Amino acid sequence: MCHVFAGQDPDTYRFVTRSIRINGHSTSVRLEARFWDILETMAASQKLTVPQFVSELYEEVLELQGEISNFASLLRCACLLFLTDERFPATARLPVTLAVEESVAV
Repeated sequence: MCHVFAGQDPDTYRFVTRSIRINGHSTSVRLEARFWDILETMAASQKLTVPQFVSELYEEVLELQGEISNFASLLRCACLLFLTDERFPATARLPVTLAVEESVAV
């Protein structure tokens, strides 16, 4: 089973930094490439661009919780929730099983 995890393409976990405008302010967010892929899918499921989606998420969290101590971690956890929560249709998610099958073949 560890081959599934150990054999993944290093490009999937390399850090990618993107500049995003939130509340009219430019900021940088650094996430692993795979999380950016998932955010692309999440945004597309809402008919938004990634910057629009991330900005809306930021605003909603501020409204609900008053502060965000670690936005990158919040984004990662949102991605995991999207992939595992039954409230999101499986058709809107990334083909995770395909990624696992490809890793096993390596």
